[in-house]
Amino acid sequence: MGWVQYKDVSIAISAILMKCVGIWYADNRFEQRVRNSTLIYTVFTIIFSVWVQAEDLYHSWEDFGARTYIACNILCLNIALLKIFILFVHKKKFLHLVEYMDKHFWHFNYAPNEQAIFISWKRISTYFICVFTFFTEASIMGYVIRPIVANIGQNESDRILPFTMWINLPWSTTPYFEITFVLQVLSVYHVGFCYICCDNFLCIMNLHVAAQFRILQSRLRNINKSRDDDKYQKLNILSTNSPEKPYDTFKNYIQQHQALISYCRVLEEIFKPIVLAQVLTFSLLICFVGYQAILADIAFTRRVIFMNLLTSNMCHLLMFTYSCDCLIRESTAVSGAVYAGPWIEMPMDKNGKNFRKDLQIILMRSRRPCCLTANKFFAVSLETYTSVLSTAMSYFTLLRQNSINVENT
Repeated sequence: MGWVQYKDVSIAISAILMKCVGIWYADNRFEQRVRNSTLIYTVFTIIFSVWVQAEDLYHSWEDFGARTYIACNILCLNIALLKIFILFVHKKKFLHLVEYMDKHFWHFNYAPNEQAIFISWKRISTYFICVFTFFTEASIMGYVIRPIVANIGQNESDRILPFTMWINLPWSTTPYFEITFVLQVLSVYHVGFCYICCDNFLCIMNLHVAAQFRILQSRLRNINKSRDDDKYQKLNILSTNSPEKPYDTFKNYIQQHQALISYCRVLEEIFKPIVLAQVLTFSLLICFVGYQAILADIAFTRRVIFMNLLTSNMCHLLMFTYSCDCLIRESTAVSGAVYAGPWIEMPMDKNGKNFRKDLQIILMRSRRPCCLTANKFFAVSLETYTSVLSTAMSYFTLLRQNSINVENT
């Protein structure tokens, strides 16, 4: 596919992560076998990690700090497994959306003003993806570095693993320790890939669709200019023939608007259960991570891990809600753009009357914004960001009070 040559850091990072998970294109049977094997390995790794953390939770139930620490890990593991399962169920639709973006969004010869719009939105997407990926990978790196630092100068019997194993084997002795350490490191990195790959592409899709709505607004405001610019007409997204009348151009833009709405519907169909799971777990996750980073009596290295993880979660939530909010705002702004067009200058002939009727339809349709919902319960926007943070602070207060009661008893 042509996207391979597309020089965009955010898309390149997200595509590599999707390959590591096993949900991506396959050009031949060998690649398809590799993808299937990778997906099986991904599911096995997450299930094994959940089992390890569940065992650790069972044996550490009396320790309140350990319970909150393990709860953070289990929440991340479960949400990662859910994302992979949903993407696997909707694999064909998801890859079709990526292919549509490649054809109509990423590799299109835009007019100069449209190119500027596209680049500005692409830059926002790159910032979000790079920052979110950096802090998530820094947190994962902390899980690996912490036991390495703790094992310096220790005897063989005192060595620790990144995650405690409760199977009756001599885990601290060679070669069990080295083998288990490598397996746990590979597992935690793979779980990290699963955790961020889906959200990266969701952010990219939301922001690029919002960019297309912004480009459509520019075209609707300048229908007369586009009619007079022969070079611009050759770049029309839905027609290779230069329309001779503004109404013909306007019909092409209506088709583009319909295509974007259809794209958002498929996007909503795929990601709505993931969005619901994200919103439900973010409050608990931020609460538990914040407790470990601020209040828990833990080692400095572990505190650094959770500070990175807290920053990653805050960036993750902002990226997630901001991209959904952009989709709402830009799809709604189409009504203002079409009303600001040259419809008042159109003559009252047949084309002029049809132009005004179609304009009214676009105005009515644009009042209902394209959005992503939490499984149809509510639309996600920046208001969701503040609501989640407010709920997380409430949970944090209860958790803090509970920890004080535990200490007093």
